[in-house]
Amino acid sequence: MKTSSFAKHRAARHKDQRGHLGTRFPSTQIKMPSPNLVYICSVLAQFKEHLRAVFPRVLEGPFLVACSGGLDSVVLARLCRDMGLNFALAHCNFQLRGGDSDADEALVRDLAHQWERPFFVKHFKTRSYAKKSGQSIQMAARELRYQWFASLMEAEGYDHTLTAHHADDTLETMLINLSRGTGIQGLMGIPPVNGAIVRPLLPFSRDTLAHYAKGHKVVWREDASNAETKYLRNKIRLQIVPLLKQLHPTFLENVTRTQNHLRQTEALTEAYTRQLKERLFHGAKGRIEVDLEALKALEPRDTHLHALFRDYGFTDWEAVTALLDATSGKRVRSGTHLLLKDRDALYLDRANKDVPDDAHYSIAQGNTHLEHPVRLTIATEKELKVASKNIIYVDKSALKFPLRLRKWKNGDYFYPIGMKGRKKLAKFFKDEKMNLFEKEDQWLLCSESDIVWVVGRRMDERFKVKESTEDIISIAYTE
Repeated sequence: MKTSSFAKHRAARHKDQRGHLGTRFPSTQIKMPSPNLVYICSVLAQFKEHLRAVFPRVLEGPFLVACSGGLDSVVLARLCRDMGLNFALAHCNFQLRGGDSDADEALVRDLAHQWERPFFVKHFKTRSYAKKSGQSIQMAARELRYQWFASLMEAEGYDHTLTAHHADDTLETMLINLSRGTGIQGLMGIPPVNGAIVRPLLPFSRDTLAHYAKGHKVVWREDASNAETKYLRNKIRLQIVPLLKQLHPTFLENVTRTQNHLRQTEALTEAYTRQLKERLFHGAKGRIEVDLEALKALEPRDTHLHALFRDYGFTDWEAVTALLDATSGKRVRSGTHLLLKDRDALYLDRANKDVPDDAHYSIAQGNTHLEHPVRLTIATEKELKVASKNIIYVDKSALKFPLRLRKWKNGDYFYPIGMKGRKKLAKFFKDEKMNLFEKEDQWLLCSESDIVWVVGRRMDERFKVKESTEDIISIAYTE
């Protein structure tokens, strides 16, 4: 439930959440000189300006502030409070540090009480979840955290969740990605917006937030694990970043400016990729066909392939590149999609089908509709009408109910209407120039073992309406 009244939300609850923003990061960047008293006093003004310029919808509220009790998130919450914004505090207790975890929760709860803000908390069994899911503790905590934010937003009517990631965080993320090998997206660090997750502190450094907190006597708690260098991010934060900052007094500001340039470059790349997809991608029935020769003509080839297919979950780019010169029938699978080479085209389709290949469906006599897996409508007709690929007219007396709908298999044959003799489906598919995806998706309407209709393509001669036909049935297929 959305509300502008904070008092209605004071009771702490344990729940589970989601939303969208879609605001682009601007081309301008907040200047970050070395922290001093004047600058510290202007942080609130700069924060206001940043929200109004980049995230105006956040100002409309209500929204959540993810608050761990640490410096960054407490400063974010304090800035939102000083602006008089409509927000609630959401705290995750991962139960990883015993009494310290409970003390973090108590601090955030007290802040919510002092500021008369709604407070939500969730206790997670993080270790057991990590073990069960086969993830690291850090990845498990991250997954649990964002799942809860999504369910909480949905349940309580909040539009966005603000997190306290800042300029140092995005620098560390860039260095982690760089150490593993990355492209422009990895070098950009942490995105300012991800769905309903908003990160308004990215232009501010950790030093700036610390000076602001001390100047305004903000109380926060330190997580002792942040000083442990066994974690990669901590090692980069504590050992590598300080050395990099010694190279130049405005090193962090320079990196932040560079990342903003990269975001603009990425926006330009996305615009070009959209135009390219409009020219090369042709869709039908949820499937995409890509002209192979046009694809091969693109240079540099690997960069274009990555831009065109990265959103479909592909990561094995050597296999995707090799597919262009592979024999027909070769395919590459991602977690969500299949990319198939067939003759002079690549075909992109979903990897997870709604029905198994051996599924079949019965249509009893008297039934007039079938909704799944395809939509069929059966009706009695007084006279023969003009047939098409999506509607056939059959002699009712030739049918043996219940009719069956199934996928095709090797060895299937039928008697195509208008032709003499029978034809194997494999040969029919070849003559129709059907690609492998189309063959796999093809349904057959059968009367016992006989094919009545290759649905949406050709009916069988044996079931056509004759002069002696007394009862005519129409069967229509809706794509």
